[in-house]
Amino acid sequence: MSKLSGNPEIAEIYGALDEIPTREEICDALINQMSTVQDAVRYLVSVFAAHRVYAGHGSDNYWDEALEIVQAVMHLTPPCDDSTLNSRLTSSERALIAKITCLRVLERIPTPYLTHRAFFCGHEFYVDSRVIVPRSPIAEMIENGFSPYLDREPQRVLDMCTGSGCIAVAVALQFDGEAEVDAVDIDDEALEVCEINIGAYDLENVVTPIKSDLFSNLPKGDKYDLIIANPPYVDREDLEAMPTEFTKEPDIALGSGDDGLDCARRILADAAGFLDEDGILVMEVGNSEQNLVDAFPMVPFHFVDLSKGGRGVFVLSREQLEAYHEFFVKTVAAGKSEES
Repeated sequence: MSKLSGNPEIAEIYGALDEIPTREEICDALINQMSTVQDAVRYLVSVFAAHRVYAGHGSDNYWDEALEIVQAVMHLTPPCDDSTLNSRLTSSERALIAKITCLRVLERIPTPYLTHRAFFCGHEFYVDSRVIVPRSPIAEMIENGFSPYLDREPQRVLDMCTGSGCIAVAVALQFDGEAEVDAVDIDDEALEVCEINIGAYDLENVVTPIKSDLFSNLPKGDKYDLIIANPPYVDREDLEAMPTEFTKEPDIALGSGDDGLDCARRILADAAGFLDEDGILVMEVGNSEQNLVDAFPMVPFHFVDLSKGGRGVFVLSREQLEAYHEFFVKTVAAGKSEES
């Protein structure tokens, strides 16, 4: 037995440390006990830690997520000046922060769904539960102009599985509206959000939302310099083990079969027919990277070394896609025969 096990004061400390703040306690603390931005952010970090929420929808740490909630309530766009931390919050601001915090920790709703905003490639985008929260590491490639994989600025770009349209819009902005971008998605509701973001940046003449099941509704003979694909890629095992926050996102945008590659296989089989001679495919498969390599061991996937983090983003040229086209088609056909 521990020498300290009978100490009632230590037991009381343990009990206090193990307590998880209730809705009433959260509201009381934020509304009646906090004063400045820093007070609120510091307290939110503690609440997030006590409730063990998952940070991964726009930020990877509690401080940044807490600061985003407070900034959104204050209608401020990050990054904010350090002096903001000492600013006093109004009573209505504290009350709204309390409501958002309770929904975040008690119902595990990702912060961007509560604030209706997310940031990607340094740009703000409208989001709600019709689309997944923007977080693709392809952002780094966009900011680099897809160098060194493209030796010129693209004239036509296809954003496959566009969701909120964040990739399509970010690409259009990166190339100063000179690149024509088609934003494709199978889901009507996702395209509604995409249109909101296209309009927010006055890109209606540059970015075109298109409803299509991958390439099926695109005109044959259409050619692109660049195809960017961020399809659903979560395998069945990972999908079942994901934190609760992911269950708030559209199912159609996450899972893709037992190995997470159902959509990826179809894209690989058809992409070459929609690329210019020197065009490239950039695709994200995330944690299903190893599944992809195991499924296609002979294909020379070039996985991009991303300095800002992230994994599973690869590049293939049209020539490479054509070289393995028959094999890609066979795997898609094999999958269909198994389903039937």
